[in-house]
Amino acid sequence: MASKFPSYKYFNLTFPAEYVAHVEINRAKKLNSFEEPMWYEMRDIFTALDLSSSVRAIILSGAGDRAFTAGLDTVAAAKEGPLVPSPELDGARKALSIRRHLRPFQDCISSVERCDKPVICVIHGIAYGLGVDLSCCTDVRFCSADTKFCVKEVDIGIAADIGTLSRLPKAVGNESWVKDVCYTARIWDAQEAEKVGYVSRVCKDKEDTMRQALEWAKVIVAKSPVAIQSTKEVLNYSRDHTVQEGLDFVGIWNMAAMQTTDIQRSMKAAMERKKPTFEKL
Repeated sequence: MASKFPSYKYFNLTFPAEYVAHVEINRAKKLNSFEEPMWYEMRDIFTALDLSSSVRAIILSGAGDRAFTAGLDTVAAAKEGPLVPSPELDGARKALSIRRHLRPFQDCISSVERCDKPVICVIHGIAYGLGVDLSCCTDVRFCSADTKFCVKEVDIGIAADIGTLSRLPKAVGNESWVKDVCYTARIWDAQEAEKVGYVSRVCKDKEDTMRQALEWAKVIVAKSPVAIQSTKEVLNYSRDHTVQEGLDFVGIWNMAAMQTTDIQRSMKAAMERKKPTFEKL
């Protein structure tokens, strides 16, 4: 499987089980902080995995013991990009320049959410700023007991603009708590993340979190890929629309999806008390 994909500079891509891909942010010496080329490389990886019929679930994690990701590499950002003063540009041109920079960044991070395959995020250590933006895009989140989260952007003088302010309220359904952590930029721990529903599980340490994430992924990839990807599509659509619009959407979606042979395979296996197997998409 690995031979079908190129090697990457900022990420490790491995396949720890059949149909399971593991994307690891690989910049541990910099606390897995992101500089601009990383955004585009990550988008390329998730686009490739999305298109691969040999992948049904993806684990996203960070290398090293200290951080999932510390967020944006502010040292690199201070040298190049919209944070660098441009006195030669008037206000309108500077604004348009920032917009041209921001849109691709948002698109790259959103590639994780757009991926048809379920993505489980393994979070440990530091998860600041972009760490929340990125984990918000995943489907399921497990974290280790030592995880520290922070929506850090107000402390550098900006509103978070890569997805947290749009996705975090929907992820936890608690507007008061969201405004608390976003206004204060305070640190919140793994236990608080579980309490408000941001993570599904708090595990002992990073190794245990990875182990449990892989077991979860193995459960998912054993199910019908048509059913799993359809469920993700409908859930994401329904999150952003009314109940009636969601009902209409799933009705239209299933007009096609229910023609799959996976239904007959599942029913036959259940009657025979066997484990079903499903063809690649």
